[in-house]
Amino acid sequence: MAQDDNIITMQKEVEAALARPAESVKWGMLIDTRKCVGCHACTIGCVSEYKLPPGVVYRPVMEEETGSYPMVKRSFLPRPCMQCENPPCVKVCPVGATFKRKDGIVEINYEKCIGCRSCIANCPYGARTFDTGSYYTSGTPQLQPYETSTFYEYGKKYSRTGHGSPVVGSARKCHFCTSRIKVGMLPVCVSTCIGRATYFGDLNDKNSLINKVLSSGKPTRLKETLGTGPQVYYL
Repeated sequence: MAQDDNIITMQKEVEAALARPAESVKWGMLIDTRKCVGCHACTIGCVSEYKLPPGVVYRPVMEEETGSYPMVKRSFLPRPCMQCENPPCVKVCPVGATFKRKDGIVEINYEKCIGCRSCIANCPYGARTFDTGSYYTSGTPQLQPYETSTFYEYGKKYSRTGHGSPVVGSARKCHFCTSRIKVGMLPVCVSTCIGRATYFGDLNDKNSLINKVLSSGKPTRLKETLGTGPQVYYL
């Protein structure tokens, strides 16, 4: 199957999953590290989609260099939020601001978050960061529009400017692009991946493309022994 055909297939599968009850859907992601070239298009696409400020990253790509010159090899590992079945971040939140949805995605309620950062300290994957309210263009004659524009997360419209923004001073993380899923679109990291290394879909749908690719290889999950049940798989 052609790479672009995969995108179209996954898009249709997302649309089909939305017609089913939320509790019957379990969103998951598969990253084929053999295809990842370390271009960081997923990271930049995510930054652009959510106007992410300094220090806030949802989709970092970890890099490792092994060997010695001239036999050197570089490997890349995209690391979104794992959307754990048993998320450690939920247990430690003192105000219930972070919770697990029926479809398996772990969400943050910015209006409830008090910025204690307990969830950040308790995430074994380093998937959470903190919005300090800073801007890349602070100290310049003018804050640039790409930093001050409104954006959508969790199906809501947010702004980081103005007094009392609920986003500033809150923990933030990858959420599989819930606002995009809601309207039948794929997560931005899936769409922007030039190597088509990222798969997304309903893990409960045995006929979904993500499950077909999972069954064709030997997938692994990060830190499985912790019992977190990550819903992001790797080949």
